[in-house]
Amino acid sequence: MRIGLVFLVLAYVLSQFFRSFLAVLAPVLNRDIGAGAEDLAFASGVWFFTFAAMQIPVGAALDSVGPRRTVANLFAMCGGGGALMFALAQTPVHLTLAMMLIGAGCSPVLMSAYYIFARTFAAAQFATLAATIIGIGALGNLAGSAPLAWAIGTFGWRATMGGLGAMTFAVALALGLTLKDPPRIGTMRTGSVIDVLRIPALWPIFAMMFVCYAPAAGLRGLWAGPYAAEVFGADAGQIGQMTLVMGLAMVAGNFAYGPLDRWLGTRKWVIFWGNLGVALTCLALWRTPDAGFVTATLLFAVIGFCGSSFGIVIAHGRAFVPVHLTGRGVTMLNLFGIMGAAIAQVVTGQIHGTVEGGASQQFAAIFLYFGLTTVVGLCLYLLSRDRTD
Repeated sequence: MRIGLVFLVLAYVLSQFFRSFLAVLAPVLNRDIGAGAEDLAFASGVWFFTFAAMQIPVGAALDSVGPRRTVANLFAMCGGGGALMFALAQTPVHLTLAMMLIGAGCSPVLMSAYYIFARTFAAAQFATLAATIIGIGALGNLAGSAPLAWAIGTFGWRATMGGLGAMTFAVALALGLTLKDPPRIGTMRTGSVIDVLRIPALWPIFAMMFVCYAPAAGLRGLWAGPYAAEVFGADAGQIGQMTLVMGLAMVAGNFAYGPLDRWLGTRKWVIFWGNLGVALTCLALWRTPDAGFVTATLLFAVIGFCGSSFGIVIAHGRAFVPVHLTGRGVTMLNLFGIMGAAIAQVVTGQIHGTVEGGASQQFAAIFLYFGLTTVVGLCLYLLSRDRTD
């Protein structure tokens, strides 16, 4: 199990990379195949929509056939295949199809780890383990920043994506050979997604899931590049620096969130105050979208740090899910989180394409969207019941 978990963490590093690398690729994709900001927003949204839609069959597969076959097969066929298709893309449509495949391939990775944690480790450790794997996985965010900009300049974006496709196949093969499923419980009851949705305590947490991931994912994964280029005239190296700083903040944020529920004796208020920080920072960017490259980078770092509550929100929801619904429960929570990010990508793409008044006003409207939706989610989350393990 130990070596299998190592490869599962490596797979999650790649998953984080694939959801955030478009920001750095934006200038070269626009130059080489005519993919503009709206095209990349749509492709990124498709990644998240596909990822979210896959959570329902993934949850059923985790509870029925186990994580090993679920993650190894999807990560190889869809993740590796999609990366190779991306490397061969000739039009924005090809990018969208490739992102759809990659989204399907990455969809079982984190939830397979969470399933193993929930079934194998003590309940009190879940939040720390959940946040730790996201913190380590956030290295993929770092790889998709300045290191990716260097690789593009050295090898070209097609060769870089081809190499990542080969790496994805290799990791999937290693998962199939080394990952072990938790012991099956012969008398375990079966259930369905409907049973998860019938748990009233989960609905305010679903609302929080829907908004907590979208700002950090949208800004780091997509809008940081166009924003820096269009508002500040930044080149690929400067975009890499901005996304690297935000990525480091996200790594630190995940590790910071992990033990706080045990230290402070609450999950609800750790999540609430952290995401309030996200909302206020987004609204600050809305008021001053052109305050300067350094200021914007620092504010992005605040959003990255405070917006890294994904793992602890999953832990809050999992505490209300019975053991026989573990797979379906964690994947349903994940579905809401990823779906919120997917809708945000599409909506902010439309905002960027329709708001008049120049680049600063376009991005101010995007920041306003992230700030207001987070506030709405926080208001609904106030109705939740606090619970720790």
